[in-house]
Amino acid sequence: MAGAPALVATPDSVSELIGIGREFHGRSWSLGTSSNYSVVTRRDPLELTITGSGFDKGRLSAADFVVVDANGRPVSSGGPKPSAETLLHALLVRAAGAGAVLHTHSICATVLSELHASAGRISISGYEMLKGLAGVTTHETSVDIAIVPNTQDIARLAAELEPRVSGPAPEIRHGFLMAGHGLYTWGRDLAEARRHVEVLEFLFEVLARKRQLQ
Repeated sequence: MAGAPALVATPDSVSELIGIGREFHGRSWSLGTSSNYSVVTRRDPLELTITGSGFDKGRLSAADFVVVDANGRPVSSGGPKPSAETLLHALLVRAAGAGAVLHTHSICATVLSELHASAGRISISGYEMLKGLAGVTTHETSVDIAIVPNTQDIARLAAELEPRVSGPAPEIRHGFLMAGHGLYTWGRDLAEARRHVEVLEFLFEVLARKRQLQ
């Protein structure tokens, strides 16, 4: 998606995010109150609609979302508290050009991110499903998914990630894992971001099952 203009949300975006929450919960990618989702609702000035903190993603309602600015602060009072990781969403919108950001906590992503944490990445190659990632046109390629430390210092993590996700040829292109935590991925719009989650979660499950059989 590098270089492509990110799209601004439609009036139905909250409904789409509610549907995504139900789907991801049903597929065990967003259980309990884990995960957070956002979509760009305005570009100038930048505003994001993001899930509030502490809500069951399988039972989201319109009241469980909050609009934040480029610094992750609510633009009005009285709504829910933004997710603790809001600054990562704002970073990916600003530096990676995302129109939507989705964060999941699947079992496979959690386990693999711990197993490969010392390497700092998971390399995936040779699978047809890779062609579902923006810009990938052949299975004869290798995609690296970076693994970053799990931390409560989200501001520091966002600052460290910025040079890695920005520019015309970013080091991190499709997503990254927080070790022992879960996946962050994004897209030009919600449809692309959702597709990236589906593709990467499929690939993580393939890798995890291969380890079990070896």
